Amino acid sequence: MSRRIVCLLASTLLLSACGGNDAPADPATDDPAMSGALGGQVLTDPDLAGENGANRAASLSPGDGAVPPTDMSPEALAAARAAALKLVGGPGAMKKAPEAREVTGKLPADAQLTAAARAAASPGGKGDCSALAKYTAAWAAKLPAAFPVYPKGAVQEAAGTDDGACALRVVNFLTPVPVNEVIDFYFTRASAAGYSVQHVRQSGEDQLGGTKGGASYVVYARELPNGGSSVDLVTNGG
Repeated sequence: MSRRIVCLLASTLLLSACGGNDAPADPATDDPAMSGALGGQVLTDPDLAGENGANRAASLSPGDGAVPPTDMSPEALAAARAAALKLVGGPGAMKKAPEAREVTGKLPADAQLTAAARAAASPGGKGDCSALAKYTAAWAAKLPAAFPVYPKGAVQEAAGTDDGACALRVVNFLTPVPVNEVIDFYFTRASAAGYSVQHVRQSGEDQLGGTKGGASYVVYARELPNGGSSVDLVTNGG
């Protein structure tokens, strides 16, 4: 299990992002219950691609524990863009996300992104979903229909739980598509599904999130040196 996912789950509890220039959290200093839940390696399921039709286009771990290669070629970029446009209903249906608001430090307690992170960690204020998370790439195929892995994205690792009131999904994937297009895609999906939206940029990382009733989502997207994006997608409910 990479420290990125460990940090992301911990930060969901803390209602703040874990990327950009911030140092990763040390799991040894986390809550003991969370540390125990984060101890295993990511598992793989060779049959998971058929579990969620919206995520069949994602590249998932091959079943031998290897992380799938990420194709960053111009051809892969074009294929990903075309698949994303098809998924939202065509070029005219893709919406432009609002400009990100630059923030420093923690977001206000009443911010939509804060509410989304809080709802993901503890829906209804009951329990700690992140402490119950289990690690297997299969969770990438169990995302809500409104928030699939970006088409053709290469899933690196995933965690989730359906225990109790939780329906938590945490997925990290890589895509050749630039950050702004990733954010536009999830803004379009969230808006069409009736979710609220807030877009901020914190420590060089774009964050998009919101809620709908008791359901929530948060997208953390960072630019890769090769021009693609590394994306963390966190959802609960939906």
